[in-house]
Formats: sequence, structure tokens, C-alpha cells
Amino acid sequence: MKKVGLILATALFAVVTFALSATPAHAATHKVKMGSDTGQLAYVPDTLSVSPGDEIEFVMNKLAPHNVVFDSSGVPNGAQSIASSLTMSKLLFSPGQSYTITIPEDAPKGEYNYYCQPHRGAGMNGKLIVE
Repeated sequence: MKKVGLILATALFAVVTFALSATPAHAATHKVKMGSDTGQLAYVPDTLSVSPGDEIEFVMNKLAPHNVVFDSSGVPNGAQSIASSLTMSKLLFSPGQSYTITIPEDAPKGEYNYYCQPHRGAGMNGKLIVE
């Protein structure tokens, strides 16, 4: 009987130790430069794979002004309100200024297209892929 109790206690100890040492998945933080280091009107990187809960920091780099406008027609079906909530219409002018968004936990998987309003015609577009 003592042997069975010892085996059960050892098994319970192993399970509890594993449960306490397992780390939950943490949201990642990503950085996107607005304006490339080489002077191009671009987001760097222009495509980024993210997960719900991740944060994306858009940092003013070069060739101001810039902003981040999510195209409500360029998001998964049913995510138009999410696109609106992620949009930052305010222009950033000074290097180092930033704007941080968090991908909502209920964001549908798929592509979320965005652009810089003053430089959209010059091709300053980006894409988040929610996986």
C-alpha cells in the first residue's frame, strides 16, 4: 500500500511540476518602419504575419508625414469594424514617433491591407496576415 501511495505521489508531483513550468504563449511585438532607411516611400517590412493578441508598433522613420489606414474593402469578410479600429489617421512627422495597435483576439484570419494616406498613390502599402 505504501508503494502505491509513493508511486501516486511521484506521478502527481511530476504532473504539477510540468504544469507549473509550462509557459503560456505570449503575444509578440512587431515593429514596422514608416519610410525605409534608403529613402523609399514604403513600410518596412511591407508584409507581416501576426497572430491575434500581437502588437504592431508603426514607427515614423523617414520621408514624413505618414499614417496607417486600413482599407475596409481589403480585409476578411466581417472585419470592417476591426479595420476601422486599427486605423491611425493622424499623421506622424518626427522620426521616432510611433503608433501601436493590438490585433484583437476575435480578428478573423486573413489579409488586412493598409496604406499611407498621403503616399498611397506612390505605392506605400502594407499587409498584415492574421494567422
